[in-house]
Amino acid sequence: HEATLGLPDSPGVPKGATSGTLVAQYNDLESVEALLKEHEVAAVVLEPVVGNSGFIPPTREFLQGVRELTTKYGALLVFDEVMTGFRISYGGAQAYFGVTPDLTTMGKVIGGGLPVGAYGGRKDIMQLVAPAGPMYQAGTLSGNPLAMTAGIETLKKLKAPGSYEHLTRITGKLIDGILSAAREAGHSVCGGNISGMFGFFFTEGPVTCFADAAKSDMNKFAKWHRMMLERGVYLAPSQYEAGFTCLAHTDEDVERTIAIAKEVFAEL
Repeated sequence: HEATLGLPDSPGVPKGATSGTLVAQYNDLESVEALLKEHEVAAVVLEPVVGNSGFIPPTREFLQGVRELTTKYGALLVFDEVMTGFRISYGGAQAYFGVTPDLTTMGKVIGGGLPVGAYGGRKDIMQLVAPAGPMYQAGTLSGNPLAMTAGIETLKKLKAPGSYEHLTRITGKLIDGILSAAREAGHSVCGGNISGMFGFFFTEGPVTCFADAAKSDMNKFAKWHRMMLERGVYLAPSQYEAGFTCLAHTDEDVERTIAIAKEVFAEL
């Protein structure tokens, strides 16, 4: 996940692993075009809705602009929809925002809780993958029957009428309640959600990129997380992680979480 910074700062990752990577600023089209102008870029890869720096939504204009720029400069556009795929809408972020990438990576939701990853894209690109083309790709557990069955059943449930309406309503209720409780207790916070994906930061905001997220009060988040956990609420353990709700969450779950959050914010 160090792609956020383009630095090989995890033990065991050689410098060569990131030497061919350029890092632009999220939600900043000028920074993207500057790199495309100055370098021969094979592909622009991004989370259409950021989850690896906390929950940071894009502007629709940013995603549309990246699509236009990659087309103009001859680079592929790759959406990392591992978090957003089937979560913010049945068609992922690309359907939600109306922007079609050349390639998409997926995981998490499509395995129904079991490990699985997948990718797909334009037919002319996918025909380069073996056995149709020269790029070899295979895996010992590729197409694992148990994971595929769990994924298919999960997608069936998500396709049922009202699924995403439920996720949007319950997640909005949760994050609005958390933010209100924090502000009532005098804390500076900002955050939001798209369908079942949510997050907030201990900073006034707005947060539109990693640099903004880095201004958050990490020590306060750590204390808040620990105090919530002690009271039975287990949230994402980092300020730089997005949170998710699911179809099993009820209004009672959300109301209990908000009540506990009020208690914790008052003591924090």
